[in-house]
Amino acid sequence: MLDDAPLTIGIDRVGLAVRDVALSRDFFCECLGWRTVEENQGYPAAFVSDGGGIVTLWQVEGLANCVPFNHRNNVGLRHLALKVANLGALEALHTRAAAWPGTVIELAPRRSSKGTKMRFMVREPGGTRIEFTCMAPAQ
Repeated sequence: MLDDAPLTIGIDRVGLAVRDVALSRDFFCECLGWRTVEENQGYPAAFVSDGGGIVTLWQVEGLANCVPFNHRNNVGLRHLALKVANLGALEALHTRAAAWPGTVIELAPRRSSKGTKMRFMVREPGGTRIEFTCMAPAQ
């Protein structure tokens, strides 16, 4: 019999299948300020980190047959949500991401539906949807 304690202790890493591992790696490392932890040219794959977690970027095979993700029709990752320290950092990151080549802004900065957080959403150059959030300042 199990008690109510979870059987896991956190997320080890998140793996994302992307259209172009180099474009995605550059977005995470150059736009977001992450660092490359490891690369596997044979797959190819890149492991990137913000110092608090690792995201593995896996190159899809057969790019011509790649099916773009649709968050309303595909099972699996809907989006990756990353925390930002505060509203100033969120706004600065939005400006930087909006200017980053190949990035599509899906949602401009705004309060979440419940008003407890601020957020914006992008589709990075490799095709993954990423949401950036911070706690909303008091109104």
